[in-house]
Amino acid sequence: MKIVIISDTHMPRRAKGLPARLKEELSDTDLIIHAGDWQTIDVLYELQSYAKVEGVFGNVDDDNIQEQFPEKRILELGGFKIGITHGHGKGKTTEKRATLAFNGEAVDCIIFGHSHIPIKRYEDGVLLFNPGSPIDKRRQKMYSFGIFYIGDTIKAEHIFFSDKGETNE
Repeated sequence: MKIVIISDTHMPRRAKGLPARLKEELSDTDLIIHAGDWQTIDVLYELQSYAKVEGVFGNVDDDNIQEQFPEKRILELGGFKIGITHGHGKGKTTEKRATLAFNGEAVDCIIFGHSHIPIKRYEDGVLLFNPGSPIDKRRQKMYSFGIFYIGDTIKAEHIFFSDKGETNE
């Protein structure tokens, strides 16, 4: 199972369309997970033209997104429990807030966003994964998103690219 992981699209504020590099991976994905800060419902509609979409809302999302998605959730995919949250809030780091959101819950992975900083590391046997942003890299050198391949294990990787190459198609 191939899953494209994105966060912090901030559309249409930061871009009018999805980057070409992201669209390449969306063309054959089984599922899309968005970890919040979509900005508007139009992002959901565009992503749904590629595959089923799961996600959470972030701190800049409008009411339409907040009506569609919870603040945090756990998905069971291929026998793995995957926690998803945006990671916004006060105090602590984004990573720490994301981890605390699932405190006491048995998850194999926690996907989060908010910081726009790509992260892939294990803490106490749990994969912590922030895809970064495919549209708003902030102080990062490159734009990014993630891909999970789920089989006997979760194989997680970041896709980094330098040209946003957005399209309106």
